[in-house]
Formats: sequence, C-alpha cells, structure tokens
Amino acid sequence: MSAQQLDLTSQAYESAASDAMASIQEKIQACMQCGTCSGSCPNASAMDYTPRQLWRLAQLGQKDEIFNSKTFYLCSACYFCTLRCPRGLPLTETIGALKRIAAAEGIEMYKSSIQFYKSFMDTVRRYGRVREMEFMNRYFLAMKNPFLPFKFASLGLKLMGKGKVSLEMPKFFGKGRLDAMFRKVEELEAKR
Repeated sequence: MSAQQLDLTSQAYESAASDAMASIQEKIQACMQCGTCSGSCPNASAMDYTPRQLWRLAQLGQKDEIFNSKTFYLCSACYFCTLRCPRGLPLTETIGALKRIAAAEGIEMYKSSIQFYKSFMDTVRRYGRVREMEFMNRYFLAMKNPFLPFKFASLGLKLMGKGKVSLEMPKFFGKGRLDAMFRKVEELEAKR
C-alpha cells in the first residue's frame, strides 16, 4: 500500500470515528446533568468518572479523556440509567457505541476486554454454547502472555472443585448451530 493510499485510509478512518462521536454527542445533547444516571448506577462507586461526568465529557467531545478512563467499560448494561433518565436519553445504547469505538480503534487499555469477549463469542459460535476450557485457551493464546493463565489459576481450581468447569470433553456439541444467526448479524452490521 502506498503512502498516499495509507493517508486516504487514515483520513477515512478518522472521519468515521469523528462521525461516531458526533452521533454520540447528538444522542446526549439534551442531558441536563441532573445526576439521576449516577445515582442509579450500581457500578458508579468503582468508576473514575460518574456517568453524569462521562456524559458531560461526551457533550464536550473530550474523546481522549473518555477513553483514558475506565468508566464506560465498567457499565454492566443494567439499563437503570436509561430507565430512570428524566429526558429519556438512550444512555445504555450510547455506552455501547463508546465501547464499539474503543474496539474499532484498538485502544490499548481495552484490548484485554475486547479479546475476552471475542474469544467468548467464537466459542459460542462454534459450539452453540460456552465450552469454558476452550474459551479460556483461546483467550490466553490470543493475549500472547505466557504468565496470564497463572493469574487465573486459583479461580480455575476453585471452579473445578465446585464442578463448574470440567476438563472432560462434552459428549454433545452444537457444532455450527449458530453460524446462520452470526452471519445474519454480520450482514446487518455491514449495512450500518
């Protein structure tokens, strides 16, 4: 790829990211900073910015500040903020849009979470259910960190002790059962 092609690709990418952020700003334009979202959020105490503060940063277009925080990634999509917002703003949907931007831009701080989700979905797509051992193996291999499995070893042993995770291969796999559904979602997302 030539330097000119790379420059055009980079410009298109920046334009798409700018459009996505503009869409987010438009969705929360009516936020009056009442704080109901922060008061409703079960994870607010663990966040470095409260949801109210996050929305203000988004209104101001402070993209770097948003993505350098862990606030939007701690959202558990419980919809309390959306349900209780006096303006009826689609706050949970907007958090999802922020997560998609972070994934598309490959923001370093969130690569682990993105890879965890991708490994989970790959396993579900392949078998129609989660196979925990394959899921974790896929995740550890994708992260390319030989010491990462040791971080989870004590948890794995506890889960095995309680019969929640097994080393045995399940007798039935739903191999390929969800492929058609995943393909349809990919088609719909490509049309966006």
